[in-house]
Amino acid sequence: MTKEERTERARALHAQGCNCCQAVVLAYADLLPIDAEAARDVAAPFGRGLAGLREVCGCVSGMAMVCGLTGHTDQTKPLAEAFRAEEGDIVCGRLLKQGKKPCRDMVADAAALLADALQQ
Repeated sequence: MTKEERTERARALHAQGCNCCQAVVLAYADLLPIDAEAARDVAAPFGRGLAGLREVCGCVSGMAMVCGLTGHTDQTKPLAEAFRAEEGDIVCGRLLKQGKKPCRDMVADAAALLADALQQ
């Protein structure tokens, strides 16, 4: 799958009701060693900044999950830093407060960053 396909898949999953973390993780479901249903369930509590607490953005958590599940844990910190550079923060509540982008766009951006990091 191309970077653009993954980005659009993440955006579509979010539009279909997945939270930010789920949308990022499920855009990479074909690369994961677990099935999509399990991935959706594992990612569920990380939406809205961890169970709605507005802490670490679900997009960032999703990127970290994909890194861990695909053996690219060394990419987690650089991805979080790249997300912060692009979006202005990695904390959900602050991202929402600054209102720079809608969540769906940040989901797409996270999927694109992951594609670059995983060389997809």
